Amino acid sequence: MELNDGNLQTLTEYLRKTLNPDPTVRRPAEKFLESVEGNQNYPLLLLTLLEKSQDNVIRVCAAVTFKNYIKRNWRIVEDEPNKISDADRTAIKANIINLMLSSPEQIQKQLSDAISIIGREDFPQKWPDLLTEMVTRFRSGDFHIINGVLRTAHSLFKRYRHEFKSNELWTEIKLVLDTFALPLTELFKATIDLCQTHANDVSALKVLFSSLTLISKLFYSLNFQDLPEFFEDNMETWMTNFHGLLTLDNKLLQTDLVSNAIQFLASVCERPHYKHLFEDQNTLTSICEKVIVPNMEFRSADEEAFEDNSEEYIRRDLEGSDIDTRRRAACDLVRGLCKFFEGPVTAIFSGYVNSMLTEYAKNPGQNWKHKDAAIYLVTSLASKAQTQKHGITQANELVNLTEFFVNHILPDLKSSNVNEFPVLKADAIKYVMIFRSQLPKEQLLQAVPLLITHLQAESTVEHTYAAHALERLFTMRGPNNATLITSAEMAPFTEQLLTNLFKALSLPGSAENEYIMKAIMRSFSLLQEAIVPYIPSLIGQLTHKLLLVSKNPSKPHFNHYLFESLCLSVRITCKANPATVSSFEEALFPVFTEILQNDVQEFLPYVFQVMSLLLEIHSNSIPASYMALFPHLLQPILWERTGNIPPLVRLLQAYLEKGGAAIATSAADKIPGLLGVFQKLIASKANDHQGFYLLNSIIENMPPESITQYRRQIFILLFQRLQNSKTTKFIKSFLVFVNLYCAKYGAIALQEIFDSIQTKMFGMVLEKIIIPEVQKVSGAVEKKICAVGIIKILTECPAMMDTEYTKLWTPLLQALIGLFELPEDDSIPDDEHFIDIEDAPGYQTAFSQLAFAGRKEHDPIGDAVGNPKILLAQSLHKLSTACPGRVPSMLSTSLNADALKFLQGYLQAANVQLV
Repeated sequence: MELNDGNLQTLTEYLRKTLNPDPTVRRPAEKFLESVEGNQNYPLLLLTLLEKSQDNVIRVCAAVTFKNYIKRNWRIVEDEPNKISDADRTAIKANIINLMLSSPEQIQKQLSDAISIIGREDFPQKWPDLLTEMVTRFRSGDFHIINGVLRTAHSLFKRYRHEFKSNELWTEIKLVLDTFALPLTELFKATIDLCQTHANDVSALKVLFSSLTLISKLFYSLNFQDLPEFFEDNMETWMTNFHGLLTLDNKLLQTDLVSNAIQFLASVCERPHYKHLFEDQNTLTSICEKVIVPNMEFRSADEEAFEDNSEEYIRRDLEGSDIDTRRRAACDLVRGLCKFFEGPVTAIFSGYVNSMLTEYAKNPGQNWKHKDAAIYLVTSLASKAQTQKHGITQANELVNLTEFFVNHILPDLKSSNVNEFPVLKADAIKYVMIFRSQLPKEQLLQAVPLLITHLQAESTVEHTYAAHALERLFTMRGPNNATLITSAEMAPFTEQLLTNLFKALSLPGSAENEYIMKAIMRSFSLLQEAIVPYIPSLIGQLTHKLLLVSKNPSKPHFNHYLFESLCLSVRITCKANPATVSSFEEALFPVFTEILQNDVQEFLPYVFQVMSLLLEIHSNSIPASYMALFPHLLQPILWERTGNIPPLVRLLQAYLEKGGAAIATSAADKIPGLLGVFQKLIASKANDHQGFYLLNSIIENMPPESITQYRRQIFILLFQRLQNSKTTKFIKSFLVFVNLYCAKYGAIALQEIFDSIQTKMFGMVLEKIIIPEVQKVSGAVEKKICAVGIIKILTECPAMMDTEYTKLWTPLLQALIGLFELPEDDSIPDDEHFIDIEDAPGYQTAFSQLAFAGRKEHDPIGDAVGNPKILLAQSLHKLSTACPGRVPSMLSTSLNADALKFLQGYLQAANVQLV
C-alpha cells in the first residue's frame, strides 16, 4: 500500500464504516481492514491519518485501530510469519514518540499504550534510545507533553512491581535508573515548587497534581524490587516532599495523591525495620484519627460512581482495581499497622466503630454514611489474609465477626424494602461474601434466601453484589470436598433463585452483567438435575441472549459464562435423557448458523465446543445437519486463527468418532482436506500436538482402505518435521501415533511402511527414537498405547527375530519394562523450555476452554487390554512356543538383572512360562 491520498481516503471511509452500529456495514469494513493489515505501509497510513485528518472522530478511530494493530502484531512469534515489515517497524519507532507528545490527550493515551506494547518487546535491546528521547521532553516545561512521557514511562515500568528477580531484570532497571532517576527527581522538585507558585489556581493544580501522582507511581515502581543507591542518596528530597504532600490541606484539591502517600505509609509500617517509628501510642492514635478515619468516609465521588457509574464502582470495589482510592489505601494502612500492633489498633478503632454506629442509630436517613464507614473499618480490621477463592482466610481474633453479622448486617439484609439505603445493603452483602469462610454455615444458609431477594434490587451495584455473593457461596467446599451448600438445601429456593437471576438480566444496566451470568452458571452446576424441569423455558432465554450479544460481542466474561451455562443445560439434561439432544440442537442451531455465517470470530471457538459436546452425545451416527457443515470446517481461513484450532480439532474428532465410515463413503473427496489440516498443524511447534490428535482419530476411526493411498505420505511428512525440528513434545506425540498405528494395523504393516520409505528405516526409528525416548511419554492412556504397540513389535514382527533388527529386540524390551517401572523422564533440553508457551499472535481470539464442555479421556485400546504387563507376558509366552528356546536365550544374554526380575513377576502374575 503506497502512502498516497487515494489510500488515505479509502482507509478513512473504511474506518468510518467500522463505527456504524449496523453489523451489515460494520463487519465487511472490519474484514477489509483485517485483510490489508499485512501490507507494508498500513501502520504508517494509520499514523498519517491520526496526525493529519481534519475529522477528529477519524483521528481517534485511527489511533485505537493502530494501538490494536500493534497489540496483535508487534510480537514476533516463532513459526509464525512476521506481520510487520522491518521498514515499518523502524519508521514507527522513529516517529511515534513525537506524534504521541504532540497529540490531544485522547489520542496520546492510545499511542502511549502502543509505545508500552512495543517497549515490552523491544526495550532496551532493540530500542535503546527510547528513554533518552523521552527524558529530553521533561525540559519542555509543557505539562501536556511531560504527562504524556510520565504516563508512558509508568506503563513501561509498572511491571517491575510483579516480575521475578533475574539478572536481566536488574540490568534493565539499572539502565533505566542511569537515564531516568536524576531527571525524575529534578522534575519532582520543580513540580512541587510550581504547586506553591500556583497554590490558588485550581486548573493549574489539577495538571500539576496529576504529574505528581504519576511521579509517585514511577518512584514506587523503580524502588519496588530493591532500594537503589540513587534514591537512597536522595531520600531526603523525596521524603521531605512526600511528607509535605501528606500534610497538604488545599481545599481546591480532591486528588489521588493522598492515597499514594497513605499507600507509602502502609508499605513502610509493615517492615520490621521501621517498626519503632510507630510504637508510640500517641503516634498510633494520631495516625488512626487523622489519616485513617477521615479517609474511610464514603465521599460524594463514591456516591456518584455507585449511582451513575456502577460498572467502574464494582470493578474498583470487588476486583481490587481501587488501588488508587483513599479508602483502599486507608484499609491497607490498617492491615499494615495490625501486623505489629493488632491489640492497640483494634482497641482504638473499636471506640470509633461504636460511636459511628450510635450516630447512625440516632437518625439512619441522615447518618447512613456513618454505618457504611463502620462496616468498612470492621472489614479492614478483621481481614488479615484474603484469597479470591475463599474470601478472608485469616481473621483478627479480637473482632467478633458473627456477633457483628447478627447485630448489624442481618437487619439490613432482612429489611423489607430492598431499594432503601442501597449502599448499606451492598455493604451487608459484601460482608457475607468476604467473611464467608469465617461465618458459620447456618448463618450462610440464613443469608441465601435474603440474597435471592436482593437480586430484584433496582441498584445495579446491589443486585450485582447479591449475584456475586451467591456465586461465591455456591463454590464453597464442605467435608469430603462436596459443596458446602447442597442441592437439597437449595430445594425450597430453587425456583425463586432461577427466576430472580434471569429477571435480573433485564434490569437497567445489567443486560450483559457478567456476575449475574456467572451466578446462573454456578447455580446450574450446584443444582444439577434439579434444574431439568426449568430448562425448557430457560434455554429459550439463553439462546435469545446469545443471539443479541452475537450482534456485537463486547463483554468477554459474560459471553464465556453464557456458553458455560448452555453446556451445563445440555450436559445435565442429556445425562438424564440423551434423546433430548435433538431439542437442544433445534434451539441452538439457528443461532449457531447465524454466528458462523457472520463470522463472529469471538464466538466461533465456543460454538465449536458446544457442537462437539452435542455431537458426542449422539449414538454412533452423524445427523444430516452436521454432515452438511463438515466441508465448511475444513476451510483454511478457519484454521488461520489460533483460537479456533483446539475446538475445531475436537469437533473433527467427534465427526470421525461418530461416523468415520460415513465420511469415507459420502465425503471421501474431503479426506485430502482433512489431511491438509493435519499437515498445516504438524508444521507448527505450537500446534503439532493438535495435528496428532486429528491423525490418531483418523487412524482409529476411518476404514483402513479409505486412507491406504495416503499412509506413506503421512509418514514422509512426519519424518520431514523430525529432520527440521525435533522437539520433545513432537517426539512424544510421534511415539504415541506410531504405536497406535501398530496396534491398529499390526507390527508387520508398520515395519513395511517404514522400510518402503527408506531401506532399514524401521531399525533407525527403533534405535534412534522409540528405544531412547519412550520413557518421556506421559499419561496413562498414552503409555498404554505405546506398551501395546511395542509388545506387537516384539512378538508379532518376524523381522525382529530373523534379520539385523534382532539386535534391537532386547533393548526394545528393556525400554518397555522401563516404561512400566521407571519414573517418567520429564527432562527437556534447555533450548526448548518456552516452546509450549503460546501467546496467540494476531487479531485472533485466544482459545477459551469451556470447563463444562470438557471431553472425557478416550482410550483407543479400550477394554481389549486391561493390564499391558500381563499382555506382554502372554505375548512372550505365545512367541516362545512358536520358536522354542529363542526367547529365554535372548533374555539371559543381554537383559539387565532388574528388568529380568520385573519380567519374571509379569510371567508369574499371568501364570505363564517361556519355553
